[in-house]
Amino acid sequence: VQLQASGGGLVQAGGSLRLSCVVSGSNFQPNVVGWYRRAPGKERELLATFTSSGDADYADSVKGRFIVSRDDVPNTVYLQMDRLKPEDTARYYCNALGRFGAYPKTFEYWGQGTQVTVSS
Repeated sequence: VQLQASGGGLVQAGGSLRLSCVVSGSNFQPNVVGWYRRAPGKERELLATFTSSGDADYADSVKGRFIVSRDDVPNTVYLQMDRLKPEDTARYYCNALGRFGAYPKTFEYWGQGTQVTVSS
């Protein structure tokens, strides 16, 4: 299973970016895909989750500015980030929890991350 995150970059404060996370892997069905970030010297922060049933949830720090969505083909989860602030500068990671067919165990995978830098 691979999670390929992309879409990061340098943007001015107030700007927007859209991150993508492609989840690939034979027979792997993600139940929850989450977006996290880690800024230098800070703890990893959960930003948003998107479930296989279409439910989205957000951290207070990004609620109203970030939107998570999904395309089924390919299995891609997006994070639309608007009104970015310098404090949003961090490396952003996607994470997937899911199963392989009917096997009764949940597995967790991480992508390699993509850097987002917001200049003031």
